[in-house]
Amino acid sequence: MCFELDSLPPIPVIRGAAVSHDDLTLEAADGTRFAAFSASPEEPGGTAVVVLPDVRGLYRFYEELALRFAERGIAAVAIDYFGRTAGTTARDDEFEYMPHVQQVDPANVRADVAAAIERLRSNTGAGPVFTVGFCFGGSQSWRLSATDLDLAGVIGFYGVVQPREPDDDYAPILLAPSYRCPVLGLFGGADPAIPTTEVDRFRRTLDAAGKRNEIVSYEGAPHSFFDRSFGEHQEACGDAWHRVLEFLEDLPPIRR
Repeated sequence: MCFELDSLPPIPVIRGAAVSHDDLTLEAADGTRFAAFSASPEEPGGTAVVVLPDVRGLYRFYEELALRFAERGIAAVAIDYFGRTAGTTARDDEFEYMPHVQQVDPANVRADVAAAIERLRSNTGAGPVFTVGFCFGGSQSWRLSATDLDLAGVIGFYGVVQPREPDDDYAPILLAPSYRCPVLGLFGGADPAIPTTEVDRFRRTLDAAGKRNEIVSYEGAPHSFFDRSFGEHQEACGDAWHRVLEFLEDLPPIRR
């Protein structure tokens, strides 16, 4: 499990920020309807993000994260992965997500993200659009850099980068030579699921391919360190959030 069920993003709330938010049902190009959550600043039209959750799909942590972005002037849409297998209805804490995770196809994630981008651009006038994902969503976020979505950049927290199955053709490190936009990767240095050797290999692969990237590993931090309940990792959380905001503000897209 990536987060405790009652966890929250380790980001200060900006009290009094003018933000609107909505529970959505979006439709992908193949007709699939899926749940999403949008949060918009009072004056949108600049940078926007599509938030890609961990294995449990859309739930409170990512809705709160979307609000934290909007409070800082960044429109956000957080999406659910399971419209094709679990529908759009709300789920309780007992939802068995793994059978649905196993049916997620990267091509369908791309289609759903495309629908989220369309929503951001049509409803908020968004300019550059980024993706930011966590764990399962971190890997999905990096993969999208190799697609035709015209993203300004992709951000991933502690996503798996190496193939875990012999036929895994979508591992982020394998797609890295085809990336079309800058990459930010944030990892826990004490994450047993993603050894630092794999993180270093991902960085070297991106460098060798000439892809703009920033790969950071926080010494002593575990998997899912970006969690308010992990008080001992406040420094890593604060630095990671700062890097995310800088990445969203400073990097133009790569054209290749």
